[in-house]
Amino acid sequence: MTLSSALSHGDTSAAPVQHPLEPLTGAEVEAAVAIVRTAQQVGSTYRFPCVTLHEPPKDLVLHFRAGDPVEREAFLILLDNATGNTYEAVVSISQQQVKSWQQIPGVQPNIMADELSECEAVVKAHPEFQAALAKRGISDLDLVVVDPWAIGNFGFEDELGLRLSRCLCYLRQTPDGNFYARPIDGLVPVVDLNAMQVLKIEDLGVVPIPPEPSEYAARFIPNQRQDIKPLQITQPEGPSFEVEGHWIRWQKWQFRIGFTPREGLVLYTVGYEDQGQLRSILYRASMAEMVVPYGDPRPQHFRKNAFDLGEHGVGMLANSLKLGCDCLGEIRYFDAVLTNSRGKVAITENAVCLHEEDFGTLWKHTDWRLDEVEVRRSRRLVISFVATVDNYEYGFFWYFYQDGSIQYEVKLTGILLCGALADQPKYGTLVAPELNAISHQHFFCMRLDFDLDGRDNSVYEVNSEAEPMGPANPYGNAFYAQPTLLEREQAAQRLIDPLKGRYWKIVNPNVTNRLGQPVGFKLAPGENVLPFAHPDSPILRRAGFMTRHLWVTPYEATERYPAGDYPNQHSGGEGLPQWTQADRAIDNTDLVVWYNFGHHHIPRPEDFPVMPTAYSGFMLKPVGFFDASPALDVPPSEKPTCH
Repeated sequence: MTLSSALSHGDTSAAPVQHPLEPLTGAEVEAAVAIVRTAQQVGSTYRFPCVTLHEPPKDLVLHFRAGDPVEREAFLILLDNATGNTYEAVVSISQQQVKSWQQIPGVQPNIMADELSECEAVVKAHPEFQAALAKRGISDLDLVVVDPWAIGNFGFEDELGLRLSRCLCYLRQTPDGNFYARPIDGLVPVVDLNAMQVLKIEDLGVVPIPPEPSEYAARFIPNQRQDIKPLQITQPEGPSFEVEGHWIRWQKWQFRIGFTPREGLVLYTVGYEDQGQLRSILYRASMAEMVVPYGDPRPQHFRKNAFDLGEHGVGMLANSLKLGCDCLGEIRYFDAVLTNSRGKVAITENAVCLHEEDFGTLWKHTDWRLDEVEVRRSRRLVISFVATVDNYEYGFFWYFYQDGSIQYEVKLTGILLCGALADQPKYGTLVAPELNAISHQHFFCMRLDFDLDGRDNSVYEVNSEAEPMGPANPYGNAFYAQPTLLEREQAAQRLIDPLKGRYWKIVNPNVTNRLGQPVGFKLAPGENVLPFAHPDSPILRRAGFMTRHLWVTPYEATERYPAGDYPNQHSGGEGLPQWTQADRAIDNTDLVVWYNFGHHHIPRPEDFPVMPTAYSGFMLKPVGFFDASPALDVPPSEKPTCH
């Protein structure tokens, strides 16, 4: 079952907007592009890397009431290929005018999908590239794949001021085969994306192409399992959630969703209904950056450090999800209203999936003296999207639980990025003959704008400590949780420590529960790691936020991305490392928590030719936010569902 806007299948007629955080409709996107084209004389050499909702001020949203007038604004980024200049614009759709227009010097916006296809075509048509292929015995261009990558920034002066892509090359064994299994190492085209011209063909020498096709598609797997019985998930009375536009209510949870080209899914105004009162938890929550550094230093591979949000945008790469494959059960879908690089409306149908899942036991106790058992099944609400970023697929999942907890989980699958072995197995794993899967990491940075029962919040680090043996602890068994208030930005740059049971507690010191404790939520780390790149490496200059797991900043609407607004080809130093130099106060104020978690991937042969899903994320769990367990009122399951 699909819940889509009226624009889902090409209808761009305007519809009344009921809330200031509703995403732009197709009609509004068209209007914003048309307004800026006319007002600023934007011609055919311009591309539109971003057209999205210009979010209203936080004060306006928090004081909005149904029926209030809604001022609709769009935020646009434009790139003029003729000059290489980048511009930002804010357009009032309501007033049909450009409210601001400014050139942003010295930056490169994200790379766009049609730039990639144009880049591949230019490379394949270039005589020098064709000659390099011929030297390798490759004559069929239709089997060759040119995969443009962001070039990064390594301080090379001849790259300054140019919009560049450095391409990886592959050779399919058959026209419908798995090209990632057969890299053409040693052959690297470099393209000026503004001029759309090949600047050079780096030929590092002929390297044998791995011989096996390593196919994974069903058409190549003749002997599939025959012993799987049907598994059906049904909700004969429909789901338990309500949807109105992009507002969602499920049991006691309420929130809104949005979707941006850069971040993908965004959560707004997350709250929980407790004793008849809707209590605020998060104002805005999203993944703000994702960086994937690879660990092979060879000339073919050392530049592989992808900023998947800042250099590409996971929203632009979102999949159109399919019922029964990506999502199971009683599903509601939301479309994403985006644009192509020329400013034309592009709808990704079924970009976001909403459904419920059974999640095992919520709670249980057996009183054997009374011969009485109380058990409750756990159900969770799932809202998710999936993006394909070159060889990888990422599923981004928010889970809401009946006990008041929130979970964020990234599901990683797809195909390993490999290189030819070339007698250098040290920095990867042999996964097929002559094929080396490169060791790498994935870092995800979450921006969590907390408003726990109001905007003035504080953060504590909580470590468990052992009580020294002595009169107060004669048998040496005592330990306790020690909270430490993080008062300023510099003190709030922290690392995980599982040996101390470390977590971070966000509290509202001005609101207490019935026990006199300040209401709070804890951020409980899951799997995590630190980067192995050297502190002076280009990647850590550009993504310095990865060196800490926790950062806390006072709320500032313009501070949205931890590596800065334009990380593509940027030399670094911006974002969280720059902002926090001011060492601003973060106690009892409107604050933003930034949490980084890393997935460390030393590949296995079992990860190839397509990876079983890996999971990484964290939990937000209430700590004194409620007076007791909020899951007490979950009713027992119906008898037929228990047997």
